[in-house]
Amino acid sequence: MNAVILLFPGTNRERDMAIALEKATGRKPAILFHQETALPPGTDLVVLPGGFSHGDYLRCGAMAARSPIMPAVQDFAARGGHILGVCNGFQILAEAGLLPGALLRNASLRFLSMDCHLRVERTDTPFTSRWQQGEVFRAPMAHGDGNYFADDATLERLEKDGRVAFRYVTPGGEVTEAANRNGARNNIAGIVSENRRILGMMPHPEDLVDPLMGGTDGLPLFESIADTFAAA
Repeated sequence: MNAVILLFPGTNRERDMAIALEKATGRKPAILFHQETALPPGTDLVVLPGGFSHGDYLRCGAMAARSPIMPAVQDFAARGGHILGVCNGFQILAEAGLLPGALLRNASLRFLSMDCHLRVERTDTPFTSRWQQGEVFRAPMAHGDGNYFADDATLERLEKDGRVAFRYVTPGGEVTEAANRNGARNNIAGIVSENRRILGMMPHPEDLVDPLMGGTDGLPLFESIADTFAAA
């Protein structure tokens, strides 16, 4: 599996993501600077990691979404390519129109840096097959603009089509207001595209892929990706 991690000015999670991908796939991903205009031949997966691209000026991800590499990413998506965007990566995907909705300021207007619990809403995606339906796992969050928003019609369509991948819940799996630290609509922590090949999520599964990191809760996501391409 050939994975490519995009690097924008202000990205700071590319090494964490590379460690997670290599652990699950056995192969080191390439890291590609945003000023390139083409993806390497044979790219299977494009990853947009977390950070503060372009210092989060204008809106988080807005400037990165207009980087020279992004037309190639949009073409890759149009051809059915697999894309993972985490935290700032999710914001970039939304700004680029590759996923619906927007990531607004946290409801508390404060930067949140803490663990949260996510419930797996579906397992028939390239990113979630290693989990069980309804399984709850822990993931760190670190964002100031993670409040997922979509209008009522879009939200209804996402729910009806089963495109919510992860939801903020209590450790026991309950959807509550208290579990929804950033105020996201419907407690949404991650969504997929119509073809299920693009995932955007706010918490950081790459930060929990080894016992030395404090746990392996996030590893199934990367193992799911590895399984997808092993079976291809």
